[in-house]
Amino acid sequence: MMQSVELTLIKIIGDHFYENTGKLRKVEFNGRNFFDRYERIDSQLTMSIQKEHFEGKRVIAHDLINDKEKIVENIVFDYNGYDPDRFWHRAQLMLREMGFVNFTAYRTKTNGHLHLYVHKGHTILSEAYQLANRLSMTLSQKLPCSWRMFPNIDMPREFQILNLPYDLFQKERGASWSKFM
Repeated sequence: MMQSVELTLIKIIGDHFYENTGKLRKVEFNGRNFFDRYERIDSQLTMSIQKEHFEGKRVIAHDLINDKEKIVENIVFDYNGYDPDRFWHRAQLMLREMGFVNFTAYRTKTNGHLHLYVHKGHTILSEAYQLANRLSMTLSQKLPCSWRMFPNIDMPREFQILNLPYDLFQKERGASWSKFM
């Protein structure tokens, strides 16, 4: 089970959360149809709600975009491939090379899938879209693209959410090698 210390690395927006209700809602965006199963709940994301998620009683997602300030704290790779160790290794090397020193990968409910959070800090939304695209393009030169980036300009605002992660996979925090770059 995830510990709260590991989850605080994400800097979750805690004044609201999303819950999978199972009811489908159709959302049209740029001529495409999306189907949403999540409902926004305007109350605090408490430890008891997180615990229910980890126990499998509820499916809870958190928001990636701070609507009030239009900023993003993390750029996220939603990896849906078959070799998470290889993905982590390649992504880690790329992020180090690009100067990122704080990033964390979490396991999701599905085996082999990861959420890789690149901790960028207060980043305005337009810059976050560009950075996510650049990171994806750079990594796709080394690996077949089996991930989705967040924030994503090609998706509706309601879909800029991710389920709370279940377990820590790997983390990198300002390693000592960065002083030599």
